Amino acid sequence: MENALKNLFQIADLRNRVLFTLALLGVYRIGSHITTPGVNPQALLVLAEQTRNTMFGLYDMFSGQNLSQMTIFALGVMPYISASIILQLLTVVWPTLERISKEGELGRRKITQYTRYLTLGLALVQSLGIAVWLENQTQIAGVPLVYAPGWSFRFMCVVTMTTGTLFVMWLGEQITERGIGNGMSLLIFAGIVVGLPSAVLTTFDQMRTGQISLLRIVFLLLMMVAVVAGIIFVERGHRRITVQYAKRVVGRRQYGGSSTHIPLKVNTGGVIPVIFASSILAFPATIATMFPTGSWGRAITDQLGYNMPLYNLLYVVGIIFFAYFYTAIIFNPDDVAENMRKYGGFIPGIRPGKRTAEYIDTILSRITLVGAVYLAVIALIPTFLISGVRLAPIPGIGEQLEALMPQWVSTGLGVTFFFGGTSLLIVVGVAMDTVNQVESQLIMRHYDGFMKKTRIRGRRG
Repeated sequence: MENALKNLFQIADLRNRVLFTLALLGVYRIGSHITTPGVNPQALLVLAEQTRNTMFGLYDMFSGQNLSQMTIFALGVMPYISASIILQLLTVVWPTLERISKEGELGRRKITQYTRYLTLGLALVQSLGIAVWLENQTQIAGVPLVYAPGWSFRFMCVVTMTTGTLFVMWLGEQITERGIGNGMSLLIFAGIVVGLPSAVLTTFDQMRTGQISLLRIVFLLLMMVAVVAGIIFVERGHRRITVQYAKRVVGRRQYGGSSTHIPLKVNTGGVIPVIFASSILAFPATIATMFPTGSWGRAITDQLGYNMPLYNLLYVVGIIFFAYFYTAIIFNPDDVAENMRKYGGFIPGIRPGKRTAEYIDTILSRITLVGAVYLAVIALIPTFLISGVRLAPIPGIGEQLEALMPQWVSTGLGVTFFFGGTSLLIVVGVAMDTVNQVESQLIMRHYDGFMKKTRIRGRRG
């Protein structure tokens, strides 16, 4: 590792790429301290704490706490991510976009251009919606949230946040092209890990004041190490399908006769299923604020509140569903089987064509279930550590079950757990991808990488 870091800064091109990436990340963090004009920051922090488990809190995590502070980067990369996902879905159902996506580099540039246009449109709509939503909030802690409501404030919010989103998109593209790659992912990574020092200090303050014992701190650290190790193990996991290519004679040359494999990732969808499930389940908590306390609408939405039994059940079901859904979108066994047939490839013991596609689809379905269960477990572990498992709301047997369980099961460890399920997957996955990018650059220039015996494989999705 020491030699790899030394080699990294000895190569001028790599050194410039790393420094360029760090500089742009620094610019991103500077913008995170510039507040949008017309908003009361103190009242906004109180509101952010009240809406931590709603759609507002979910977007705030991806924006690196820019939304809770209403900075010029309040929207962050969410409009770009949403635009990318929308276009990816449209590519499957819209033949025109599907044809463009298969045109190579030219098609990729067109898709990127469409993504930018859609990002602009989403940023305009979202920034206007946030401005109107802020104006409709009542006074927080006795002070107004917006100093001067009206169209002037809305116009200022739209211009500021939209411009900030486009600038963040440009930063991500520059890091991808001229830095070490994974620009958008690194921006999300930087926004998440920036809260690590404060979380560590808060945990030590809790230990110093007696709110949490040293034994729980040790258990928390061991749990974090185990979870991170599990994420790395699964994210690197592949199911290899052997492919044999028949020999072909073209003129005096002989082609084929080689053997290779198709690597099917255990977690093909990456973190996208967790994001989709979290986004959908955040709507009820957001809608709950529209119903008065004690109404039937509020009672229904409260059952779908954060960490409620019904919420956790639907969360797991949603993750499994979207894992299969997104995998079906980004990986088509029929196309793989057809491409193998065109180049004379076949799976030993399996007929080319339809049988090959069915065989690949069967294997993919099985490993996707493993990946979906893994995502659900990782997503629920932080919730369990923070606030435990709430069993009392279960109709009929809830109170009896909670009485039988130890107290720490229903209350959790009571600590400020820094990484949530989604953020933990993002942080570990982006770190693995970044190490892989840098290691590839080192090996390409005939230098030792970070790993001497094995290479770190990047994630997909």
